[in-house]
Amino acid sequence: MPSSLSKVVTIERHILDNQGQHPGATGRLTSLLYDIALAAKLIARETTRAGIANVLGITSGQNVHGEIQQKLDVYADQVIFRMNDHTGRVCVMASEEHDDLLHIPERYPPGHYVLIYDPLDGSSNIDVNASIGTIFAIHHRITPGDGHGTLEDVLQPGSRLVAAAYVIYGSSTMMVYSTGQGVHGFTLDPSIGEFLLSHPDIRTPSTGKYYSVNQGRQKHWSRGVQRYVAWLQGLDDEGREPLGLRYIGSMIADFHRNLLRGGVFLYPADTGQPSGKLRLTYEAQPLAFIAAQAGGYASDGARDILSIQPENLHQRVPVFMGSRDLVEKAEQFLREDA
Repeated sequence: MPSSLSKVVTIERHILDNQGQHPGATGRLTSLLYDIALAAKLIARETTRAGIANVLGITSGQNVHGEIQQKLDVYADQVIFRMNDHTGRVCVMASEEHDDLLHIPERYPPGHYVLIYDPLDGSSNIDVNASIGTIFAIHHRITPGDGHGTLEDVLQPGSRLVAAAYVIYGSSTMMVYSTGQGVHGFTLDPSIGEFLLSHPDIRTPSTGKYYSVNQGRQKHWSRGVQRYVAWLQGLDDEGREPLGLRYIGSMIADFHRNLLRGGVFLYPADTGQPSGKLRLTYEAQPLAFIAAQAGGYASDGARDILSIQPENLHQRVPVFMGSRDLVEKAEQFLREDA
């Protein structure tokens, strides 16, 4: 076999090999991750041809957060649900696009896992052809018995996550996932329709290069956040080089860049959004899990996001995540100005 082919690792092979590291593994999680990868391929197919496939533009509806739904939002949401509603691997699902839980139809058997997802993060960027993404979080069910899942199964702290993943649809489509054994990235080769291992064992650089924040909301920030961002800019010390500002407005795109290059993404609470903007279960928890597995850290400004017990399905939370030293510095500034 040619040496170039001997190094090809598909996502299916990688997931299966990782399963072997878990004694007593049944293969259910492996199959669930396969299904997520397949859903990502279907969504990627539509995002790359959106301009000619009548999937650009808005619908007539809004989601639970009052946000206008894009056509691709609805498509992605339906694909993920239908890929997982009949397999016997999932007992309940929750989507950022829906008010309530997504229950498995009664005619299908419920499974052992809980799937929580943001079908299309950054969808306000769809019509301007900027990067968008999909976020997944997977828990074990915790309610006893073999019935369908409940809200209790969904509202678990991030520290209990079994796996998390995200897909970024950009100049190439990448899927990044972790099952608690490090973080690995795969790039979709459209010529063969396979995700191939391109970024094994991702580690976030300890020295960050970038900071990512919606600086247009600066006047609404607390004094602690304003001082922290001034520190990132080097304004408090003329001899210290500033970090570069990079902000796309798609959490996945900003998080992905900083995961690979080092940096911090923040969406703090402010006077207009005192609880923050980002959703704890759909966005913050899974990305915090991936950040931690890559050697980084995620905080709400005072505590580890993975330690927070969710109280409701669409709970919001302030977010600081990325290189550990930069996030811990944010906590320091916020403590000093509390």
